[in-house]
Amino acid sequence: MAEKISGMSEQKISENELETVRKESYAAARQLLNEADLDEGDILVIGCSTSEVGGEKIGRYSSPELGQAVWEGISQAAEEKGVCLAAQCCEHLNRALIVERKTAKAYGLEEVCVVPKPKAGGSFATAAWNSFQEPTAVEHIRAHAGIDIGDTLIGMHLRDVAVPVRIAQKFIGEARVVCARTRPKLIGGERAVYQ
Repeated sequence: MAEKISGMSEQKISENELETVRKESYAAARQLLNEADLDEGDILVIGCSTSEVGGEKIGRYSSPELGQAVWEGISQAAEEKGVCLAAQCCEHLNRALIVERKTAKAYGLEEVCVVPKPKAGGSFATAAWNSFQEPTAVEHIRAHAGIDIGDTLIGMHLRDVAVPVRIAQKFIGEARVVCARTRPKLIGGERAVYQ
């Protein structure tokens, strides 16, 4: 298990702790992207509880600093691979997603009117909103792969057949990391031929 981030609720998080979170986030995203074999332009959905990253109970201590650190690590890995990111908001925004407007247009996603904030949407989604060139919110997405940081339940935003991906990076901060890729459905029965 990861080492608890010291005194998060009492004092500011140190730059060393933030750098560790950046590196862990990058490592998790890089490992999933290597295993999932995504194509350029595919969508990677991320759900992240910064409360859990900091060693607190989900929804109890949203941290903009941790949200930004996780975002920086993951977005670096996504940019290197050329995949599109979707940042899942918290339950207070019905787990809406923050994406680049060009991603919404490319996938025919219906935009909704909302701007995430640390206590209504979450610190990670807020970091995504502040970092994207043209951010927009959408309600639904069918992502090709996903990373769940701190038990945020991203399954509703994955394509139908999700396959667990085991990576070496089991934690970001103190939050558990669970990854998945998706694959096309196998249809047609016993006469079917599959690639």
